[in-house]
Amino acid sequence: MSNLTRWEPAREMMTLRDAMDRLFDEAFTRPFRLYDRDLSMPAVDMYQTDNEVVVKAAIPGVKADEVQISVTGDVLVIKGESKEKEETKQKAYHIREQRWGMFERTLALPTEVVADKAKAEFENGILTITLPKAEEVKPKTIAIKTK
Repeated sequence: MSNLTRWEPAREMMTLRDAMDRLFDEAFTRPFRLYDRDLSMPAVDMYQTDNEVVVKAAIPGVKADEVQISVTGDVLVIKGESKEKEETKQKAYHIREQRWGMFERTLALPTEVVADKAKAEFENGILTITLPKAEEVKPKTIAIKTK
């Protein structure tokens, strides 16, 4: 025998007071939780052309030898570390938004690529990774014969 429970939509709706309590609780007990996490990951643009996938990552203040790039299957990983350049023990900051330390960004690639032929260039804090598409996923042109 099963117990049936009557569904009461009003019981499942969150009251305005409950929503405000939750908002203030999250804002003051865990401030910047999402904000901090996003800052530790470089901002990325990814697009594809007929022959390649291009990824541009903004990582200012980092040297090229402090960044590692790897491709495993259809996943691209960019990771490294930004190091603080100066000792700041004697300074009283008014605003401090720059982040220092380890960063990592994992991206699912939109198509198969040839990782062995990838190129990476670093200029003015922008890392550009060019990944050639695998031959089997490149668009094919079909010639039309006329009679």
